[in-house]
Amino acid sequence: MDTGIWPESKSFIDDFMEKPPSHWRGICQEGQKFNLSHCNRKIIGARWYLKGYEAEFGKLNASDGVEFLSPRDASGHGTHTSSTAAGFPVENASFMGLARGFARGGAPSAWLAIYKVCWATGDCSSADLLAAFDDAIFDGVNVLSASLGSPPPLASYVDDILAIGSFHAMDKGISVVFSAGNSGPYPQTVTNTAPWILTVAASTVDRSFPTIITLGNNQTLAGQALFTRMDLNKFYPLVYGEDIASIGADETSAGSCDSGTLNGTLARGKVVLCFQSRSQRSDFVAARTVLSVKGVGAIFAQSPNKDVSSSWNLPYVRVDFTTGTTILTYTETTRNPVVKVSPTKTTLGQEISPEVAFFSSRGPSSISPSVLKPDITAPGVNILASWSPAASPVRLDTTGRKLPLQFKIESGTSMSCPHVTAVVALLKSIYPNWSPAAIKSALITTASLEDQYSQSMVAEGAPYKLADPFDYGGGHVNPNKAIYPGLIFDLRTSDYAHFLCSMGYNNTAISLVVGSSNKCSTKSTQFLKNLNLPSIAIPDLKQSLTVTRTVTNVGPMNSTYKARVQTPFGVSVRVKPPVLVFNSTVKKHKFKISFCTLIRTHGRYSFGNLFWEDGSHVVRIPLVVQTVISDNFSET
Repeated sequence: MDTGIWPESKSFIDDFMEKPPSHWRGICQEGQKFNLSHCNRKIIGARWYLKGYEAEFGKLNASDGVEFLSPRDASGHGTHTSSTAAGFPVENASFMGLARGFARGGAPSAWLAIYKVCWATGDCSSADLLAAFDDAIFDGVNVLSASLGSPPPLASYVDDILAIGSFHAMDKGISVVFSAGNSGPYPQTVTNTAPWILTVAASTVDRSFPTIITLGNNQTLAGQALFTRMDLNKFYPLVYGEDIASIGADETSAGSCDSGTLNGTLARGKVVLCFQSRSQRSDFVAARTVLSVKGVGAIFAQSPNKDVSSSWNLPYVRVDFTTGTTILTYTETTRNPVVKVSPTKTTLGQEISPEVAFFSSRGPSSISPSVLKPDITAPGVNILASWSPAASPVRLDTTGRKLPLQFKIESGTSMSCPHVTAVVALLKSIYPNWSPAAIKSALITTASLEDQYSQSMVAEGAPYKLADPFDYGGGHVNPNKAIYPGLIFDLRTSDYAHFLCSMGYNNTAISLVVGSSNKCSTKSTQFLKNLNLPSIAIPDLKQSLTVTRTVTNVGPMNSTYKARVQTPFGVSVRVKPPVLVFNSTVKKHKFKISFCTLIRTHGRYSFGNLFWEDGSHVVRIPLVVQTVISDNFSET
């Protein structure tokens, strides 16, 4: 569910694809520059939705060539996510020569069904989203991927269109994978937090794009960019934005190259050095400001952040504050400072990864903090995938020819979401009878907490810090281990209905979500803490609390698992029973985890893990606890 698809992309050829499955009931809906021939054995369905959009936002103008009244993608976003999830292998793929290599989707043999619910304006209608959910369920999809969402404040689950539509899909056995949002690194910004959704954060990869900056004193420094222009590969005058502030402009704003703050006469023909400020944090804004006054390029100093996906069509290079200060010192102590920016290169294996991306939205959930979100993280920074040529024609040579982009580098939880979608599709093909909750459990309990050097994962931010479950949920997705999870935490639709009761929603509202009559019982309040998730989050531990979980053995029939706990700070944890024995007749076990505060203060969140181990499987669930002051002595 996205902005459509560019069917001519090499990622969507149907070589070696089998015919659609017998249960498939989808259609290929025609429209502007899209007909039946654009569907094939890879793209087996395509629909587009406009009625809700025009009722909510007004008539859509598709006559200017920037949108198509059809499943055809005008923005590129849907093509990028679709090819990431299930693109056919393409050799020699690159973004203007960068990141060149063999590009393929995570599940290249999967069929694709496209539901165009969002438009190049950036808007998506609630009515269209619900209609797409209904159609996808009717058509017979197995996995739904939606790289979309709204930032906080979050709507209640009984008013959230994505939560409602995804509930109906989950009820039919369809796994629903959503992006976590791009409002990080700030806490409580994660979106799509319903427990029946698989919510994906974003992390980095080990590919980087170093760009060499040479000062007039022959000192060389390194930045990051997606810079392929050759016309800056010579020396240009270098100035600091604060030194060329326009009349009446605030010097600090000019130093960050905020809009309208630079003197056009003094900036013309120069490279401008800009520093991120509290009010102006965008390298894109800085570069656009410099170009608007006829500057030739910008160097933007900011907090460390590996995302350079927005830098391709503007001549700027991103550096950290240390490098920026070195350049500033040279600029301020040299009579005629000059600088040269060399074209960007591609390197592999020289960046420690994964790290949680700066922009990735963080937990806890602002609507249900007892449900740990995000669920998992996956690659979402500087991801190369197919693109819509209609979205970004780019000048590639000195003759002024514009050649369309076939592949593009993008960043966001929109990019990490289809990575996990692909893994879910692969797991579904191996375990077709597993529920969405079982699939989700397998991913979370086998996820990794370490980088490629076996060090604890860190999270980008200001400053960097050791990552925790509010950054990555269960950890970084590990597809191969997810195939053999050992134990799973399963859930039924009725469990989620009880959860909604525990949230305090009334029967009428819940009935509309679940699609059938619902009556909450007095016992429903227990489901807030005992919902059988592969994580435990306690936002208000007053004195003591006991929660219950149930695991199902999906590994060897005769297995014995022993508990091991990494205890959150300020809390004691006891697991009962500490040993689980499975055999031909015992396939499930219920266990209790008791938490007790050891400190009498209003505490911060602290983190730990509960492991179940049998010698070959390690089943790990995160523990997240915040202690609060209370006169109550117990709560069970």
